[in-house]
Amino acid sequence: MDMMDKAKAGDVLKMLKEGNERFYTGKAKYPHTDSGRLGQAGEEDQGDHAWATVLTCSDSRVPAEIIFDAGIMDIFVIRVAGNVCNTDEIGSIEYGLAHVHTPVFVMLGHTQCGAVTAVSKVLQGESHRFERNIPPLIKKIYTAVERAKNIYKDVQGDEIIEYAIEENVWLGIEELFRKSPVTRELVRAEKVKVVGAIYEVGSGKVRWLEEEKVEEILERVEASNDKETEPWAENCRGYK
Repeated sequence: MDMMDKAKAGDVLKMLKEGNERFYTGKAKYPHTDSGRLGQAGEEDQGDHAWATVLTCSDSRVPAEIIFDAGIMDIFVIRVAGNVCNTDEIGSIEYGLAHVHTPVFVMLGHTQCGAVTAVSKVLQGESHRFERNIPPLIKKIYTAVERAKNIYKDVQGDEIIEYAIEENVWLGIEELFRKSPVTRELVRAEKVKVVGAIYEVGSGKVRWLEEEKVEEILERVEASNDKETEPWAENCRGYK
C-alpha cells in the first residue's frame, strides 16, 4: 500500500472488513508473512506500510493481525487486558496515528471478555479477589458496566455483560477523545477515522458498531470542559 492509498480511510475499512470475512470463512491468504516482507521490515519504515491502528484485548482468542488476515507492517496493534484506554494505551494510539500515520483507528472489544465479566459480577454482589495491580488497570470498566446497567435497566444478571462489553468500547473512544487533543484534531481534519467494533470469539466475525455514535461522542467531548487541550507534552529530556 502506498501513501496515497493510506490516506483513504474508506479503503482501509474495506480492507479490514474483507480481511475479516476471508478469515471467518476459511479463505485467509495470510499476506505479508514471507521472507520478502521480513526483508522490507528490516530496511523500511513501518509508516510507509501500516494502514490501521487497533487497540484490542490481550486475550489469546483475539489476535488482531490474524482476524483481519493481515501481516507484518500492516497493522499497528496495542493489546491490553480488557481493551482499556488508559494513559499508556492512549499514548500508543497517538503514536500510531501521528507518527505511523495510519488513517484508521479501531477500538476492538470482544465477546466473553474476562475483565468485563469479572467487573460485572463484582457489581452484582459476587465476591472476587484481584491481584494488586489489576484494579487500577480495569478501573474504567466499572464505569462501562454501570453505564450499561443504567441504559438497559430491564437487563438482569449475566445478560448485562454483552451490553457492558459494547459500552466499554464506547467509553474507550470517549477517553481517547477526552485525553488526546491530537486525535480530536486528526479526526476533525478528516485525516483519521475512528471506529468501534466487537469481535465474536466463537465465530471469528467482527461486528462493526455505528459510526454515527463516534461522531456524537466527539461532539460531546468537544463541548465539554473536561478535556485536555494541550496536544504537546513538556520537554521530555530528563523525564522521571
